[in-house]
Amino acid sequence: MSTATLPQIWSFGHPLDTSEDKFGILRDSSDAATDFAELRRRFDTDGYLYMKGYLDREQVLDARASLTDGLAEAGVLDENFPRIEGICKPGSGYVFKPELTNNNAKIQDLLYSGRLPEFYRKFYGEKIRHYDFTWLRAIGPGKGTNPHCDLPYMGRGTHGHMTCWLPYGDISFELGGLMVLEGSHKRMDLLENYVYRDVDSFCENKPDQVKNATSGAKGFGWTFSGTLSHNPPVLRNKFGGRWLTAEFEPGDFITFGMFLVHASLDNRTENRLRISSDARYQRASEPIDDRWIGVNPPGHTTAGKRGRIC
Repeated sequence: MSTATLPQIWSFGHPLDTSEDKFGILRDSSDAATDFAELRRRFDTDGYLYMKGYLDREQVLDARASLTDGLAEAGVLDENFPRIEGICKPGSGYVFKPELTNNNAKIQDLLYSGRLPEFYRKFYGEKIRHYDFTWLRAIGPGKGTNPHCDLPYMGRGTHGHMTCWLPYGDISFELGGLMVLEGSHKRMDLLENYVYRDVDSFCENKPDQVKNATSGAKGFGWTFSGTLSHNPPVLRNKFGGRWLTAEFEPGDFITFGMFLVHASLDNRTENRLRISSDARYQRASEPIDDRWIGVNPPGHTTAGKRGRIC
C-alpha cells in the first residue's frame, strides 16, 4: 500500500506525516507462521511480529460479544444500538476495564489456551507462563495512547517477556489501532535513561514522594508516568525510522518486546469504541514481575510500590 493514498492520520492529537520515509504499514509475518527460526530472525530485526489472520476470526468475535455485553452492563454503550457494534454513549472516552476478562471463559480460552500460547511456546522453544492480569481497553472518540515502552510498567522480572496486542473487531485507520516506531528497540542510546525506570518506584527519603505513593490520591501514585513523549511526530524526528501501523481485523495480533516504542492512533469516529487487549508472555524459567500474578494482582496499587534511597 502506498502511503500517498492514505487519509490524514492522527496520534495523541497530532497529525502524522504520512510521507513514505516517515510512515508505513506493518510487515505481515503470517507468511512465516510455521517457521519459528524465521520469526525469531524477523523479531530481532523488526522488534515486532504482525501475525495477520493467525487466530480464528469467529472465536475472536465471540470473545468480543462477551466484552460488549460487559460494557453494556457497565453503562458504557448506547442502548439504541446492538451491543456487538460497540457504540458508546457520548463522553465515554477511555474505558479501562480489566475486570471484564476475569472469569470470562471466552477471553481466557482465546488468550491463554490453544493457538496463542502455543505460538509463544514455539517461539521461545520452551515452557512459558503468562501474566494473570489482562489489560482490556475500550477507547472512545478522542486521543489514543502516547508513545512509551512497556518495560517501565513491568520490569521487575525478566526483560525478555513479550506483549500481545489483540483487536476485538475491525479497526480502521479512523478507529485507530496500535502503531510502532520502526527500529526504536535498537536505539538504546536514546532509551537507556528512560526504559529502565520503574513507574512504581519512589524515593523513600523524599516525603512528598512517599505521601503520593502511599496515599494513591494522585492517579496511580506515580512520580514518573512512564510516558516517553506527548508528541509522536517530534519523537519520530528524534529516533528516525517510520511510524508503522495497519488496518486490523479479528484474528490478527501483533507481538513485541519491552524495548519497542509504540503508541496508538486517535479514535476519530463519532461514537465507536476501539476494543483491544494486552497480554504478556514469557519463559517459565525466568523471573516474573509479581505485580501481575495471582488471583488479585497488586498492579500499580500502593501494594506494588517500591521505595528506594535517591
